[in-house]
Amino acid sequence: MKTLKTRSSVIALTALMVLLTSACGKSETTTPGSTADSKSSPSASPTAADVKKTADPVKVIWWHSMSGELGKAVDKLVADFNSSHKDVQVEAVFQGTYDESLNKMKASMDTKSGPSLIQVYEIGSRFMIDSKAITPVQKFVDADKFDLTQLEDNILNYYKFDDKLYSMPFNTSNPILYYNKDMFKAAGLDPEKPPTTYEEITKAAQALSKDGKSGSSFAIYGWFMEQFFANQGVEYLNNGNGRTAAATESLVNNEAGVKTLTWWKEMVDNKTSSNLGRKTDDTKKAFLAGQVAMTLDSTASLRGIVSGAEGKFQVGTSTLPKPADAKEGGVVVGGASLYILNNKSEAEQKGAWEFIKFLTNPQTQAWWHVNTGYFPITKKAYDEQLVKDNLAKYPQFQTAIDQLHKTKANKATQGAVMGVFPEARQLVETAIEEALTGKKSPKDALDAAAKSITEKIAAYNKTVK
Repeated sequence: MKTLKTRSSVIALTALMVLLTSACGKSETTTPGSTADSKSSPSASPTAADVKKTADPVKVIWWHSMSGELGKAVDKLVADFNSSHKDVQVEAVFQGTYDESLNKMKASMDTKSGPSLIQVYEIGSRFMIDSKAITPVQKFVDADKFDLTQLEDNILNYYKFDDKLYSMPFNTSNPILYYNKDMFKAAGLDPEKPPTTYEEITKAAQALSKDGKSGSSFAIYGWFMEQFFANQGVEYLNNGNGRTAAATESLVNNEAGVKTLTWWKEMVDNKTSSNLGRKTDDTKKAFLAGQVAMTLDSTASLRGIVSGAEGKFQVGTSTLPKPADAKEGGVVVGGASLYILNNKSEAEQKGAWEFIKFLTNPQTQAWWHVNTGYFPITKKAYDEQLVKDNLAKYPQFQTAIDQLHKTKANKATQGAVMGVFPEARQLVETAIEEALTGKKSPKDALDAAAKSITEKIAAYNKTVK
């Protein structure tokens, strides 16, 4: 494992990062009974006994980035945990967006003012490991003999490095295709047979583009390009996507990237796809207004999209498209995970672990999934009646579940990792924008992005021994 030359050098390098939040959807929070079950609560685990070393409860400060209805769901989880764990009390503190929270953590790394536990988006993984500011979750897994096989394999796959789990997955999503079934029917297309390939998307978009409405619109979002690579079984970075060794080169300008951006640009040029910019909120609004027939968005947006279309049209869902001749692949999980900071006392760290275990139990995961739209990370959560009832109400979510489970595990779908991922994502978005607006050809735009990303990786790697 590589070590930092100095902690301050990483902070200096990354302080100017323009970080982007990962996809998450608007949720609807209900107030069911407590998710804490006295029979299934992890409070009876061996580690809990270790926490009971002081008369006062151990206080765990958790920094998170869940706002609005998601924030209310987080508060409910914390309240449930605190009511059933008298020896550990969690205080959830909203710290703004993922990038804002991470920057605050960087500023607190040489002090005791930071959190015990922090939620960090998936593209911050390499930095968190290189920072040496965390205690790998694997330490607590091993000490507690915690069974990781109860968790979803393709979610754990992303957060494992050298077969070690550094953080615990928390909110997890992936992208799917949303389409307007009513528009499909009006265009003479079978609403029960959605397109699954680039070629089928192109053909459907041509039929759907009429009467001032566009067949499709995909936000200029770097996350989508990363997913298009994985779905073709193609790595985004060299050295096994940065997992067999530290990445030294961006591969965004390879054949898979050029093919994808060329397909995308051709649809924009022939006006079967609208370019609405970088915000998924804008494509979502256009979709719900019936202005576009197909769009890409996070699985975490499903409930909000289905509810927003209620009474107007039927929403269909399909898997992320890929070229007809693509290799086996799948999707990379998005969202965030939870890291335990190592500058806190052993009692605080064990308290954070107790909270993490509570979050992974099937009852908690079922409630979190139903009230936010994020995937359950625990397999048995799907056996909970709450989840079964929710799936009956929102059958569109089956697409997301199937897509996750059918994803072929390899370095491409495990996901790329690099210390400058937030900057890289923005550079890719600039390249997509330049290609779609005709400023550069798809190849030239991606060549420039790959060159810039590679240079930034090299600068970052110099700070890491």
